[in-house]
Amino acid sequence: MVPFTKASACGNDFIIIDGAHAPADLAQLSKQICDRHNGIGADGVEWLFPAQDADVHARLINADGSEAEISGNGTRCVASYLVSKGGKDKLTVRTGAGIKSCALISRNGNHFEFEMDMGAPQVGEDFSVKTTYGEVRGTPVSMGNPQYIAFVNEFSAAWQAEAAEIQRDHHFVEGVNVEFVRVQSKSDITIRIFERGVGETQSSGTGSCASAVAAITAGHVSSPVNVHAPGGIQVVRWHGEHVFLRGPAQLICRGEFLT
Repeated sequence: MVPFTKASACGNDFIIIDGAHAPADLAQLSKQICDRHNGIGADGVEWLFPAQDADVHARLINADGSEAEISGNGTRCVASYLVSKGGKDKLTVRTGAGIKSCALISRNGNHFEFEMDMGAPQVGEDFSVKTTYGEVRGTPVSMGNPQYIAFVNEFSAAWQAEAAEIQRDHHFVEGVNVEFVRVQSKSDITIRIFERGVGETQSSGTGSCASAVAAITAGHVSSPVNVHAPGGIQVVRWHGEHVFLRGPAQLICRGEFLT
């Protein structure tokens, strides 16, 4: 039996498990756990291990068994879990994209709000990708993981299939998270997200940051930016070299997964 906690940040859901229960094959067990019909159901599993330079080391395994560098929402869920265990209000989490600091803004029972220092973004030159739906021009942005941001006037009925084609393009040898972005005002954008190893998700912390960064760089919006996704709203501000992400997370349930 593997004890777990399930958490969600704007509908982006994760299973949190102490690394003491980690098997040799993390990928296979994570796939079983994330299965929404024969498992618990989640976008990924955050496996927690001791860290000498942070409060915890979180390894993220996606629903398909692949390992990701980081999830902004997943890291915020980890921070909620640590606070619920009696942790302090300011936490550091070692991820595959480096150490991220999370500051607790508020708590109401099992509902939390954090602001997280996501580090310095890397913005590349725009380039186009050819798909069967037409040519898509986008901006590559790294938030410690690869993102491709395409601005649209409307979300097409086939946007998921289009995003899947973009992910398979030769430009992205390590895969990519794809965000389609509609600019609503000088301070608001709406996004749709298609992530590596998962597919469509209700929200994405790093995707929200990358989308806001691309929109600010293009002059469409000014910091701070309200990023609207199907799962909820997150606020991204770009201050100096660093990007900060503010948003909610909630602990949903605890239990045991029978292996």
